Amino acid sequence: MMKLTVFAALAGSAAAFAPSQQARMSTAVNADLSKELGAQAPLGFFDPLGCVADGDKENFDRLRWVELKHGRISMLAVVGYLVTYAGVRFPGAEEVPAGFAALDNLPGMLWAQLIATWGMMEAANQDQYAAPWGLNVNSLGESPAEFKGDFRNGALDFGWDKQSDDWKMNKRAIELNNGRAAQMGILGLMVHEKLGNVANLLPPGGH
Repeated sequence: MMKLTVFAALAGSAAAFAPSQQARMSTAVNADLSKELGAQAPLGFFDPLGCVADGDKENFDRLRWVELKHGRISMLAVVGYLVTYAGVRFPGAEEVPAGFAALDNLPGMLWAQLIATWGMMEAANQDQYAAPWGLNVNSLGESPAEFKGDFRNGALDFGWDKQSDDWKMNKRAIELNNGRAAQMGILGLMVHEKLGNVANLLPPGGH
């Protein structure tokens, strides 16, 4: 953590002496973020902590991507919780309980499989034109991604490029809202499990 902090400080100091970067950053500040994706009814543009009060568009895009990624993970988490609570298991894991109790009952080999799966998913679900992890050390050329989180990589399209901009924004807003709901959903499930009354919220299942 200390090394990361020092590196960030050095990078920031170096950026201060780069005129071209200063010019680019100045255009990103004071942008009107009230019209951005996610600023919608009933709260509109909601930033009670002032995270983007300076109107920095680049910072806003980064935070929006963080929100989108957390939403995607939470959607998977909610589905995984409900499926395992219903008693569905992979072969060999029939005796592993659902919820937090699974953490103390997972065999070592299953932990290894989980970590390997997480690593492969993280490596695959990113902009491969800027991969690995945004370091841009490959020779694929300019990324065709339309926004942070667009991981089609010129392969998986499903007709996206044929749709109108309004259609695309609507679909992106749907995903964003579903992710927000899922973040609240998985948090609620975890809290109620710790309170011992999650069974009052979900139908009887195999656990």
